[in-house]
Amino acid sequence: MGSALWTGISGLNASSKELDVIANNLANTNTIGFKSGTTYFADVLSQSISGGASGTMQVGRGVSVTEIQTQFSTGSFESTGVATDVAIDGDGFFIVNDADDASYYTRAGAFRLNNEGLLVDTNGYMVQGKVVVNGTPSGALDDIALADVQSEPQVTSTFSIGANLNSDTAAGGQYNTSQTIYDSLGSEHTLNTTFTKTESSGSGLWGIQVSLDSTPVATLPVSGFTFDSTGAMTGTYTGTAALAGAGTLNGVATLTPDRPGMVYQTGAMTLTRTAGIGGTWSITVPGGYDNATMTSETTGTGATAVQTIRVSLDGSGTTDLTFSGLEDNFDAGGTITYNLTNTPATGVTDLNINMSGITLPGGATIGNGGTVVWNLAGDDHLDITQYASASVVRSLSADGYSSGSLKSLAIDSSGIISGFFTNGQTTELAQLMLAKFTSPWGLQKMGDNLFGETISSGEAVINYAGQGGIGSLTSNSLEMSNTDIATEFIKMITAQKAYQANAKVVTTESDMMQVLMNIKQ
Repeated sequence: MGSALWTGISGLNASSKELDVIANNLANTNTIGFKSGTTYFADVLSQSISGGASGTMQVGRGVSVTEIQTQFSTGSFESTGVATDVAIDGDGFFIVNDADDASYYTRAGAFRLNNEGLLVDTNGYMVQGKVVVNGTPSGALDDIALADVQSEPQVTSTFSIGANLNSDTAAGGQYNTSQTIYDSLGSEHTLNTTFTKTESSGSGLWGIQVSLDSTPVATLPVSGFTFDSTGAMTGTYTGTAALAGAGTLNGVATLTPDRPGMVYQTGAMTLTRTAGIGGTWSITVPGGYDNATMTSETTGTGATAVQTIRVSLDGSGTTDLTFSGLEDNFDAGGTITYNLTNTPATGVTDLNINMSGITLPGGATIGNGGTVVWNLAGDDHLDITQYASASVVRSLSADGYSSGSLKSLAIDSSGIISGFFTNGQTTELAQLMLAKFTSPWGLQKMGDNLFGETISSGEAVINYAGQGGIGSLTSNSLEMSNTDIATEFIKMITAQKAYQANAKVVTTESDMMQVLMNIKQ
C-alpha cells in the first residue's frame, strides 16, 4: 500500500520540475537568442508481484525526469536597424571570450563597440573573429579590435575628363576644367586643364595646358588634340619651334614655347631687326598664322640693353612664343629664322604627364614615380568631343583619396565586417567566426545567454558563416527566443492536471492508510 504514496509523490516532483521548465521558457519569451527546454520523463523500475510470471505481474514505481533537453530550433528574427546586431540563420554559435580568455558560445548577437574599440556582447565579453588583410581573413582567432582604424590615403595615378569643346569657339578661346587629386600623404591638390582653340575653322585643333594648383607642368607629351568632322577625337599633335641656322643677326635669342599647342602649322618664321641702336622688330610667319602679332620690350640701356619678343600666333594677344636675350647694343640689323613644326599622331592613346618637377609639401609625391596618366583610351576613359554646342564638363574622374576615419560598420552574410570611412572608402576589416558542435544538446547553459563546451557536446569546430554546415548571418537583426507561448500554455495545463491527479493519488492513499489504522479500534 505504501508504494502508491511514493509513486504519487514522484509524479508530483516530476510535474513540478516540468512546470519549472515551462515557467523558465515563458519568462524568457523576450530573451534574445534564448533556447527553450523540453522535459522528458521515464517510468521508474517496476517491481514484480510474488508468484507472477515474468512481465505479467509488474507494478510501476512512479516517474522520474530523465532529461531537460534544450531545443535549438531557430527563433524568429527581429529587425533592429543596428549594424552590429547579427542573427544566425541556421546552426552555429558566436564565440565570445571573457577577461580571462575563457571561451563561451551564444546565439545572442547584440554586439557593440566598447570604449577600447573592441566588439563585445551585452556581457562585455569580446567577440571572436579574424582580421582581414587585403580581402583575406588571416591569423589566429582573436578579439575583434576596431580601435584607431583608419583608411590610408591613396595617391592619384590616373585621371580622365569627359567634356565637350565648342567647335564655334574663336581662335584663342579657352575652356578650363579643374578636379581634385591627391598626393602620397593624402593632401588635396587641384589639377587644372586648359583647352585653347587654335583656329576658328579647319581640322579642329585644341591645344592643352596642365597645371597642378598654380604650377604649370613643365613638359607635356603632346601639345593638343585633333578632332574630325563628326566631333570625335582622332589623335594628338605636337608643336615645336627651333632655331634654323645661325641667322644674320648678332646675338641669338632663347626661344621658349609658352603654348606649344598654338603651333598648329608647319613653316619658317623669321624675326627681322632694323639697323641701329633701338632698331625695330618685325615678324614673318608661314601661311596659316595670318593673325599673328608680336610685341617687344627692352630692359636696360646702352651695352646692357636686352630685348624680349613675345609672339601671339593666333592674334589673341596671349603669348605663345617668347624670344629673350636679344642684345640691343649693336647697330647692324638682320634676321633670325625659326622652324615651326606641327607633328600629328593618328589614334588616341593615354598620356603620361610628368609632375616630378613640382615640389609638394612634406616631401609628398604624386602619381607613379611622379607620372600621372591621363586616361584617354582605357575601358573606363571619358570622351572629349568637339560639337557645335556650349563647352561643358560632362564628368570627371580620378583615383586616389585622402585618409579617412571610421564612420560606420556593416556585416555581410559571411560575417565580413566592413568599415565605411569619411573619405568615401569601404574596407574589409575583420570576419566573425562561428562554432558548431557535434551534439549541441550537450552544451551547458551558463546563464547570460551563454553556453559552455562539455565532453557531451564535443569540441567546437570553428569555421566561417555559410561553410561547413554553419548557418549564414543576417545583419541589423536579432534572433529572438524560440519559446512558443501557445505550446507552453498547453504543456502547463497538462502538467497542472498531472500534478492534480498525482496529488489525488497521495490524498487517496493517505485516506486508505487512515482506514487501516482505524481497524484495530
